[in-house]
This record gives sequence, structure tokens and C-alpha cells, in this order.
Amino acid sequence: MSHTDPSLSPLMALLGQAERERDDAVGHARRAEAAQAAAQGQAEQLVAYRLDYEGRYREKFSRQASIDQFQTYQGFMGRLSLAVDQQQLVVDNAARRVEAARAVVREQELRVASVRKLIERRLAELRLAADRRDQKQTDEFASRAAWNRLNEDRQSASA
Repeated sequence: MSHTDPSLSPLMALLGQAERERDDAVGHARRAEAAQAAAQGQAEQLVAYRLDYEGRYREKFSRQASIDQFQTYQGFMGRLSLAVDQQQLVVDNAARRVEAARAVVREQELRVASVRKLIERRLAELRLAADRRDQKQTDEFASRAAWNRLNEDRQSASA
């Protein structure tokens, strides 16, 4: 039996739908991973900038700095640290979205595999039915041939 057997049409349609849904889930997961990577990159840039800023101003303050400059520095470092913390929250949320998207991909992969297994079972059933039909036809042909030979032998013996 082939995949074109009419009884397989609903299963093939279901497989096509499951594969499309899986492909959509894979695309969504990839976009989520890209968003997470971008958020992580921004977080790393902010941390690097904060370290660079701290280093430059530590050097400057070691020489001499006014109270106003120091307060400005502290205020900016506070806002920069807040930005780093907020960006880390963005990264954490993106990581959760990636994990959720990967879970959906796993579910969709399982669904595709299940439908494929159903198709394999149906094909096996169809092959078995065809084999049984072929065997029945072969048995009937052999039985007729034996019957015909028996009748021919009887007619030869009576003649």
C-alpha cells in the first residue's frame, strides 16, 4: 500500500498540520532565542560601560574631585546600576520565554512523531490486509488448480 491510499488522507492532512504547527513553534523559539541574545548583549554592554565608567572616574577622583562632581558620579552610577538591573530582568524574562517556546517545540515534535506512528501503523495494517488478500487468492488459485488436476485425472482414468 502507498501513502496515496484514501484511508490515509485524514492522517496525512493531520501530519501536514502538525508539521506546520511544529515549524511555526520552531520559528517562534528561534525568534525568542534571538531576542534573549540581544537582551543579553545589551546587558553585557551596560555592565562593560559601568565598569569602564567606574575605572575612568576612580582614576579622576583619586587625583581631585569636587563634591558636586562626586555627587553627579554617584547619581549617574545609581541610574546606570538601575539600568543594569532592569536589563537583567529583561534577560531573565527572555530566558523564560525561550524555555516556554522550547517546551512548545517539544510538544509539537511529540505530536508529529505520534501522527507519524499512527501512519506507520495504518500502513502496516494495509500491508497485512493486502498480504492476506494475496495469500487468499494464491490459496484459491492453488485449490482450483488441484481440483482441476483431480478432475482431469478422473476423466483420464474413466476414458
